Amino acid sequence: MNYEPGTIGNNGRYALPGGDAPRASRGRWIAIAVVAVVVLALIGFWVFGGKPKAAETKAPAKQVPTVTVTVPGRQTVARTITATGSIAAKVDMPVGVAGEGGRVTAVLVQPGQWVKAGQVLATIDRSVQVETQASQAAQIGVARSDARLAQAELDRAQQLVDRGFISKADVDRRTATRDAALARVKVAEAQLDEIRARNGRLLIRAPAAGLVLTRSVEPGQIVSAGSGVLFRLAGGGALELRAALSDADMAQARVGTPATVVPVGSTRRFTGQVWQVAPVIDPQTRQGEVRIALPYDSALRPGGFAAATLIAGSAVAPLLPQSSVQSDAKGNFVYVVGPNNEVVRRDIKVGQVSDAGVAIASGLTGDERVVVSAGAFLNPGQKIAPVRQKAVR
Repeated sequence: MNYEPGTIGNNGRYALPGGDAPRASRGRWIAIAVVAVVVLALIGFWVFGGKPKAAETKAPAKQVPTVTVTVPGRQTVARTITATGSIAAKVDMPVGVAGEGGRVTAVLVQPGQWVKAGQVLATIDRSVQVETQASQAAQIGVARSDARLAQAELDRAQQLVDRGFISKADVDRRTATRDAALARVKVAEAQLDEIRARNGRLLIRAPAAGLVLTRSVEPGQIVSAGSGVLFRLAGGGALELRAALSDADMAQARVGTPATVVPVGSTRRFTGQVWQVAPVIDPQTRQGEVRIALPYDSALRPGGFAAATLIAGSAVAPLLPQSSVQSDAKGNFVYVVGPNNEVVRRDIKVGQVSDAGVAIASGLTGDERVVVSAGAFLNPGQKIAPVRQKAVR
């Protein structure tokens, strides 16, 4: 038998001649097929998936913000003035010693009590004055006795003159004596009235009906005309608020203007009205004073601080929420929405500002669509999607 010599392959195995030729050929064809599939896949990806679609190459549309707007219209807006001040008695009546004074024997009233006109507030010792009054009353008795005696002598003289026992001159002298005696009686009576008046002034009385606000005297205290104010009364109990206003607001205040007063620390509201407007402005503070009459109430304490709101007329104007009004170096403005839903700046003049909103004095007719909020994030010419809300009422 003839044998062909074999060869050693790369794998270290012994191979017969011609044994691996078909296998190597199949490997080459498999490699070529894989390469062809990859090429075809790349071509398909390029044709069908590699190119961006027209819709995907478009830039995304810019989003339009949604903004709340309002059409304010025109409505009646009250013109209000705010002020602060202190509560005081409308008619402040200081009471002191009207006479010569002395030692206080009794104090008959306390702060917070109501008194009548002429009511005794305090008494002063008048023991010496009483004795003086009694002495003067006795002097009147003596003077009257002298006058009666002089009258009797005159009557007898007139009877004797007709008989010729005395002369006409004697009758004239007795007449003069009688007249002098009667004059002394009148003088003594006048002096007694004066003493009584002096003694009466030792009683400290209320000059008019009212409310006792303060008391600064105690029993045993020595008082005189120089002792100052012993009591302070509010005439009739009427109170007032003395409010300070700027010179611009003073031009709007009028006598009879209604006002609402709220004391500090209280939520109660008291209704009053302006009864006096100061005719001058303080050149230092540039403020004037208005006095608002208030009825008596125990919650209103003189000397306390309070705030007042005056209703100084009204006007018809657009009313916007405060968030609508913007301001910069050029002044106040709002954003209104144009026909193409574009934001437009509109310069305005602000009028009355209150809790209800901001009244627009000029710059708006009330028919515009005004941006309610988010104005700080908008720019003129920017498009928005407006959403309308109800106007401020």
